[in-house]
Parts: sequence; structure tokens; C-alpha cells
Amino acid sequence: MIKIKFPDGHEKEFPEGVTGLEIARSIHPALAKRALAIGVNGETWDLTRPIHEDAEIKIYTWDDEEGKHAFWHSSAHLMAEALEALYPGIKFGIGPAIDNGFYYDVDPPEGVVITDADLPRIEAKMKELARRKEEYRRRVVSKQEALAYFGDKGDEYKTELISDLEDQEITFYTQGDFTDLCRGPHLPDTSNIKAIKLLSVAGAYWRGDEKRKQLTRIYGITFPKQSMLEEYLVWLEEAKKRDHRRIGKELELFTFSQRVGQGLPLWLPKGAQLRERLENFLKKVQKEYGYEPVITPHIGQKELYVTSGHYEKYGKDSFQPIHTPTEGEEFLLKPMNCPHHCEIYRSKPHTYKELPIRYAEFGTVYRYEQSGELHGLTRVRGFTQDDAHIFCRPDQLKEEFLKVIDIVFLIFRKLHFEDFTAQISLRDPNDKEKYIGSDENWEKSERAIIEACEEKGLEAVVEKGEAAFYGPKLDFMVKDALGRSWQLGTIQVDYNLPERFDLEYIGADDKKHRPVMIHRAPFGSMERFVAVLIEHTAGKFPLWLTPDQAIILPISEKYNDYAKKVLNFLNNSDIRTLIDERNEKIGKKIRDNELKKIPYLLIVGEKEEKEGTVAVRRQGEGDIGKMKLEDFARFLKEKIEKEEE
Repeated sequence: MIKIKFPDGHEKEFPEGVTGLEIARSIHPALAKRALAIGVNGETWDLTRPIHEDAEIKIYTWDDEEGKHAFWHSSAHLMAEALEALYPGIKFGIGPAIDNGFYYDVDPPEGVVITDADLPRIEAKMKELARRKEEYRRRVVSKQEALAYFGDKGDEYKTELISDLEDQEITFYTQGDFTDLCRGPHLPDTSNIKAIKLLSVAGAYWRGDEKRKQLTRIYGITFPKQSMLEEYLVWLEEAKKRDHRRIGKELELFTFSQRVGQGLPLWLPKGAQLRERLENFLKKVQKEYGYEPVITPHIGQKELYVTSGHYEKYGKDSFQPIHTPTEGEEFLLKPMNCPHHCEIYRSKPHTYKELPIRYAEFGTVYRYEQSGELHGLTRVRGFTQDDAHIFCRPDQLKEEFLKVIDIVFLIFRKLHFEDFTAQISLRDPNDKEKYIGSDENWEKSERAIIEACEEKGLEAVVEKGEAAFYGPKLDFMVKDALGRSWQLGTIQVDYNLPERFDLEYIGADDKKHRPVMIHRAPFGSMERFVAVLIEHTAGKFPLWLTPDQAIILPISEKYNDYAKKVLNFLNNSDIRTLIDERNEKIGKKIRDNELKKIPYLLIVGEKEEKEGTVAVRRQGEGDIGKMKLEDFARFLKEKIEKEEE
């Protein structure tokens, strides 16, 4: 017999070899029907996999991310089986579950091109196979056996993946006539997959390398109920309406140019103004919290990033070194701001009385993202971080960390991000080679974050293996209006870079001591934050932030002069205002400017000119009445002040 410990702490004995499905049935038959996977000592397993030792377990359903992952990963295999049946000779790359659904990278037979038009046919085959209730059968094989299987099949992508594996346990999964290389976990059988929708076809270079062959990537999503798919498709349409790339173009916030380069956004005047207001807001907050502004160059000597460890960890993701023609120096486009801030700290001696020192910079950094991974403002090659680095004594660490949490909360309140969670990202204890620094420093920094969260009463999930290479961090996951999670603010504790850069301060004992470093970026990056903000608000920004707060619509050209007087008055009252002087009917002007998400539309004609008023419409709500200019200015300022409270 073996002991199984449940999440509530109670234990129960089961025969050795019991499966998750049998455990779920012993709890309740309804749970067995809902179960999708099982957690065994923190590792996600198939429900049908036997358990031979004492273990702590958790049954995962659709309500758990692990359950969805098993469901969608199994669906990727089902799609691969359908593809192999429809396109004999097709070859397979990777097919993971993603945040919403799954994809599979495939190489169709010569002369075959899979397009969006083929998706209904593939869907139909998947549904046919799902109804067969095929079991997902796990089998452990040797590396030699795995290479032989895919070698005989002629699938060079799988053989390459297997060749890169160390001599460890390799597993195959088979359902029906399809076998794949996979670690799992998977559903018990295909009958759980009731609703299927293949979404799109795209290109993806093998292993993200632009020098390798471009494969066909097919995206899809599945659900255990048809009603859930229908709800998702409605949600998807709303997400398309909120796509920041579309809204950004409509509102003239940013653009991209192939001549400038992929992944390098160009901020248009309205977008630059919006971004500037965000920066000014944070600069004001930072000043109140004692931060000092610094500015650093866009490049640095390669040796700087070798010292920091960034070159070793991220060298492949950086742009290639810039070589000077005569001196033989090597420079990199700046991938991180922190090494530069370390050098500013080193530029003069410091004593314990000066600490903490807080440097802040809106610093632009550059990463060489693969072209297939670029996506609007959320994944770019050049982006600006609202970066700051705090150099403090160890006894000041917790207080400084708590103050940064306060700043993050303030920003979320200001921009109406009310639904968020916190994640403590720690080092993976089983893979310490990914990180720099001593165990002692890691233990101190991890303990500091955990204690700060406890003191703040902040409930945070703990994720091992998600730390930065130089230290643990507290990440904030924000949910937008559609319920999607985005990682925005981050706070990191770092004992390691101060050691690498030999940073010091003179303590009260007149001896040299090492400061602790806190990295923090409440927005994360300006580009990504603006993208999330656009999709969260659907382009209807808070009044204090929106590029244009009001627009004047003369009902005919006769009233353009009065419109200009209104414009001058409102601009002098610090209200950002435009005039639509087009020779168009007032109905068209209203419709067009409603689409531009300008909060207030001010209609002026003969009556308004005589009375010194404007007829006010609220975007999306309609007419709210006439107002004197002074009254409208006061009304709008009160609205703005209320937002700023």
C-alpha cells in the first residue's frame, strides 16, 4: 500500500499502482468525470499513469491551468493525427499548449500548401477521431529506439529534437494510429474533446531560426462543451475589436516602417503625447518617493555586459556587436539599463548615511527578437523601460521593497487595473546553473521578498524557476477587461550585480560593505504597457491621459470663426481641444469623431454662437445638454481632478 496526501492535509492508503482517475473516483464520481490531469509531488501527470510511491496529489480540472494545459496539449496531438491522416508524409516540429489553445508546427508534403481554407476539413477529421474515444497511451523508450522510430518515418525534425536530449527517460504517446515524442501529460482519451475550432495558419521558422526552413503553424482551440466554444468565439470577436494594433492605427498613436525595421515602433504625435503623460505621472510619483533621474547611452562596451552576466545569458538575443573601425572596440546596443546604473553608483564613494540611493530612467533597450515573434507593441526589438535601481543597506531592503509595492498599487489604481495577482518568482533549486551568485545570497533575497509580501498582506503565488538569472522577483499579473492576464510590474532583489561590479559603501564601523540592489519597473516597458492599456480600455483612455479631450464640430463653415474662439478659450484653460473644420454634414462629423474615441464632442451653430455656449455630447452616451464655455471648462476640470484623487 502507498499513502496519498490530499491538498487539505488528510491522508489515505491506496494499492500501489493506483491511478489519478481511480483516486478521483474514490473522492466522487462527478470529480472523475471532470478530472483532466493529476499533480503528483508538484509534477503534472496523466490521470492514467500508475503511482508507485507515497505522494502528495492534486486533481486538476478545467478550472486549473494545469487541466487546461493537458486538454489543449492533447488537442494538439489530435490535430496532428488528423493532419497525418489527411496529408500522408507530413512532418512534425513542436505542438505545445499556449495561453489560449494550442498550435503545431508542421512541414507538409512537397507541393502541398495548407491555408485557412483547409481548416474546416481538418476540424471535421479531428471531430471524427475524437468520437472514436482513442486512449492516449504513454510508453517509455530508449533514445536509440526513439531515433530509430522517427528515422524510419523520415521525420528529421523529431530526430533533431531527440538528438539534443540527454540520455534520459524518453516517452512516446500514441492515440489511434498516431505516435508522437512527448513528455505529456495527456487526457485519458479523445472523447473529452467535444468542441473544436482551428483559428489560423501562419509561418514559423524551425526552432525560431530565420536561417532554417519555414514551417506551417496551425493554431486551434478546443473545449469540453460546445457552449464554451461559442462563448469563446464571442470573446474573440471582442478581442479583435480591442486589438491595440488596429486601435493604435485608428487613433494615430504609433506606426511601423519596413525601412526603419521590424519591431521598431514609431510614435506619432498623439501617441508620443499619451506616452509623455504616462512618463510625467510616474516621474512625479518617483520624485515624491526620493528617486533621482539619470540618463545613460543607448550602447555600451561588450565587456560591461560580460561583467553583469547579461551577455552570457542573453547574448543570442542581443544585436550583434558593433566594431569600431580603428580602436578595435566592441559595443552592444544596450540590452539592459542596470549595468549602466551600477557604473553611475561606482562613479563616487558612498557612506551608509547616503543610502538608499534611487536612480530612475526611462531607458530604451534593444533585444533581437525573431521576426515571427514580433507582435505590435507587445513584442518589439526596441522598447523603453520605466527602470529604476535602488542601492540600499541590507537593513533597508524590506522597507524599500514595500515602498515599491506601494508605487505599483498607486499606478494600478490610477489606470483602473483593479484585478491583479502577485507572483513570487524563485530560483529553480534543481537547475542552479541557470543563475549566478551564491546560495547564501539567493536565500537572503528570496526570504526578503516573501517577508515583504507577508508584511503587506499581499497574497502571492510562488513559482519556482521563474526568477531572473541574478535574483528572485515579485511580478504583478494584471487582468484586463476581457479577463486576459498580462505581466506588467516587476520588482527584483539582487545581491549579485553589486558583487560583480564591486559596489561598496562605508558603514558606521568605517569598514567597506556591499549594498543590495533592487530593480523595479512598475510599467514594465512603455510599449507593452500602452498596448495593454489600449486593449483594456478599447482606446477610451482616462480623461487625464487621452490625447484629445474634446473636439469642436461646427454645423457649417459659417461657424468656424466661433469654433476657433471656443478652441482658444479651452486651450487656454488647459483642455486639449481640436476643431473638425471639414465641409461635411454634422451627422457624419459626429459618427467619425465617435470612432476616434474623443471623450467630448462640442457642437456649435447659430444658437451657440449667440449664447456663448456649446452643445455637449459624451462619446458613446449622446447629448448631455448645453453649457457656457466657463461651465464646460469647470465641468471637465472637475472630472479630471476626480480621476487624479
